[in-house]
Amino acid sequence: MPPRPFLLLLAAVVFGARMAAATEAAPPWASSAVSVETGLLWQVGQNTPLSYRLVPTQLSWRSKRNFGRTFADGSHLLVRHRLTLLGTWIQQGPESHYIGFIGSPSIEWWNKAGTWCWFGGAGGGFGWLDSQAWPGAQGQDFTLNWMMRAGVERGFGARGTLSAGMMFQHMSNGGATNPNPGIDAVGFTVGYAWSF
Repeated sequence: MPPRPFLLLLAAVVFGARMAAATEAAPPWASSAVSVETGLLWQVGQNTPLSYRLVPTQLSWRSKRNFGRTFADGSHLLVRHRLTLLGTWIQQGPESHYIGFIGSPSIEWWNKAGTWCWFGGAGGGFGWLDSQAWPGAQGQDFTLNWMMRAGVERGFGARGTLSAGMMFQHMSNGGATNPNPGIDAVGFTVGYAWSF
C-alpha cells in the first residue's frame, strides 16, 4: 500500500490539473480581473507653460462581461465595468504626486480563441495632488480627472494577460480657482492582469 503522503500529493496533483483545465477553458471575459499598469506620460497642449512628465500607476478592477455581442466568426465585442485607483508620481513639475479614482467602461474586442484583444475606454473621476504656489502650477489640491486609453492585451498563462497601450490623462480643478491651468498628458502604458 502506498504511503499516505504520496496519496495526498497524488490527489493534490490530479485536483490541480483538473482545476487548471477548467480555468483554461473559461474565456477571459467570463470572470473579473485585477490589473496593475504603469507608464510614462508627457505634457501636451497649451494649458500650462510648464513641461510636466507623469508616471501613472493604475490598480484596476474589471467586472466580467456586462454585455456584448458574439459575431459569426466567433470573435466577441463586449463591455466590462472598470474601477481604477490611480497613483501618479509627477516626475517633472512643481507638484510631486497625485492620487485619484476613475470609473470607466472597458470596451474589448476578443478573437475567437480568447487569446488576445483590442481594448479602449474613457472615463473620469476625482483626486488630490500636492498643489504648489508656482506660476503655471495647479490651483488647488482637489482635482477632477478624465482619461482615455487604448491598446492590445494578450493572454499569458491560464489566468493572466499582458497589455500595452496608449493613455491620455487630464486633471484640473474645474474652474474652482483662477488660474486653472490643468494638465493634459499623453504617453504609453504596460500592464499585467489576473483573472479570478
